[in-house]
Amino acid sequence: VLSAEDNEILTRVGPGTQMGNLLRRYWIPACLSAEIAEPDGPPARVRLLGEDLVAFRDTDGRVGLIEEQCPHRGASLFYGRNEECGLRCTYHGWKFDVTGQCVDQRSELHPFSQRIRITSYPVRESGGIMWTYMGPTDSMSPFRDFGTESLPASLVSANKEIIYCNWVQSMDGDLDTAHISNLHQFDAIDDVPDDGTDKPGYPSGYMSMKFWRHDPRAEIEVDDTWHGFRYAGIRTTPNGHRHARITAWIFPAISIISQIPFSTRQIFVVPADDVTTHRYNYSVQPVANPHGLGGPPFFTYEKYPFEMMSPSGVVDRKYTRENDYQIDRIAQKGTSYSGIADFRSQDAMATETAGPVYDRTREHLGSTDIALIRMHRLLLRAAKGLARGEEPPVLAGAGDFRAIRGAEKILADGEDWRVLGTDEDPTVREALSLREG
Repeated sequence: VLSAEDNEILTRVGPGTQMGNLLRRYWIPACLSAEIAEPDGPPARVRLLGEDLVAFRDTDGRVGLIEEQCPHRGASLFYGRNEECGLRCTYHGWKFDVTGQCVDQRSELHPFSQRIRITSYPVRESGGIMWTYMGPTDSMSPFRDFGTESLPASLVSANKEIIYCNWVQSMDGDLDTAHISNLHQFDAIDDVPDDGTDKPGYPSGYMSMKFWRHDPRAEIEVDDTWHGFRYAGIRTTPNGHRHARITAWIFPAISIISQIPFSTRQIFVVPADDVTTHRYNYSVQPVANPHGLGGPPFFTYEKYPFEMMSPSGVVDRKYTRENDYQIDRIAQKGTSYSGIADFRSQDAMATETAGPVYDRTREHLGSTDIALIRMHRLLLRAAKGLARGEEPPVLAGAGDFRAIRGAEKILADGEDWRVLGTDEDPTVREALSLREG
């Protein structure tokens, strides 16, 4: 249970708030590259940390992220003309370049454009995402490279999903391995045949699903790391083995969910404001899976009943609170645990229906909540520390961001899950040698 004061600090992200100040010290996603793909193309609205901005790609391919309101009379620059290396307000023709500098005032008898400059933020394009830094200029940290800087264009994959609740609620779900034994369950899992992988080593993805259903009482272990922490959800398999799913969490809002044999794909939870969240799901490194461990993804199982979101672009929300997430009560009784046909919308239901900003003074946490409790405490400590003048944690230079991974495996006797997915993991070493070779 958090105090009302700590819950306010944790959830509020607007200008001048403690958490907002902390998040502004990191490079965070502003929009997808695909949203402003073409030079002189349509601009994109960007709502970020409570600020209304516009992103556009100019004639020369440079990207600007500037405040939405024209400083003349307040009209929205989203409706502006993107032309000749600037965004021109259609109200009176004032034009702004990617730095926010006014470069033309076509209706003024005595132009004073050199004196007009609106808020703009630096932008870096990497891995299909436009990243920005919104903090103090003199404290701007270098870009943290998780692998996107060298990711081949053919392997770039990024999507964005809009969730209508506070950002911490959404991120809580990423650090909650227990819910996969409930919310995402479906009855046909019982029909998954034993394919012989319920033994120490890497199971198939299909058997992994079966383990979630078999043991809903996961044991949670958390290991603090330089980037935040990694945690394991440990379940007992039908054959009595210990199955570990390891997820990594990285300051301030990135998760790498477990995968067989290991994973690097990231989820960055970005607050648009206090009650709206953008979830960016993106590749940072080439896929490396020696010998095809785990087999086909679990959602390719022939009896898998749920829809999955697109691997790229802005995800269309067909299942919303307004239509009750299209819940099917008959399916809930005989097909799926939730009765909601879309996998990600099951998560959205759970987080959005807690309210726009959940009151954590009312929650009753248990043994499965250890990881999200750790995340809350670390964020609060960092936000309060920054308010006292302390440097935020896990900025560029803190470590090798390309070496952070999730993982999944059935443990042998005496095997330490903390090694899985690290540079000391033999499977990781083999994959890296194959990639480099």
